[in-house]
Amino acid sequence: MPERDDLIVRAECAAEAAHALLRATRLRERWEARGAEVHLVGSLATGLLLRHLDIDLHVYTPTLAPADGFAIAAALAPRRLEFRDLSGTPERCLEWHLWLRDAAARDWQVDVIQMPPDSPYKGYFEHRAERIRAVLTPETRRAILALKDALPPEAHVPGILIYMAVLRDGIRDLPAFRAWLRDHPLDGILEWCP
Repeated sequence: MPERDDLIVRAECAAEAAHALLRATRLRERWEARGAEVHLVGSLATGLLLRHLDIDLHVYTPTLAPADGFAIAAALAPRRLEFRDLSGTPERCLEWHLWLRDAAARDWQVDVIQMPPDSPYKGYFEHRAERIRAVLTPETRRAILALKDALPPEAHVPGILIYMAVLRDGIRDLPAFRAWLRDHPLDGILEWCP
């Protein structure tokens, strides 16, 4: 039997740890108890989580009430909390960024984007995660994970740029990706979907 690829094994371990943190914190259930519809998006939803320990949730609530998010955050006692009220912008959302420590003493960033059910973005990022997962091949998944692994942590490159570079434009190595990135700066919400 061939040896399993280290990047794939590490990605699977990161996903298992993320799901364990979600179970331990009951974050999904806490929002659902307040009437929210909760969806996993981002790198965990696509199967492309690796070194940057983050979990992205989109939460649709009947109203944008900051009190709900603050109550949930208080119950979780995050190591750090950032809140942004973007309800008056085209995004019409509240952003909750919580830093939580898992059972293995690793710090995770958990981003919860709270939106109303009539948000123009409702379902968009969920669909994009499904599409990315559907078009991944073993080769493109490995290429994405290799780029994520090669980038220094301080680079702060959004995963969606890596996915677009690999899946749409055929980028496969770090020098080519750096050149691609110079020509494709991110400004606002990227609405690319494979």
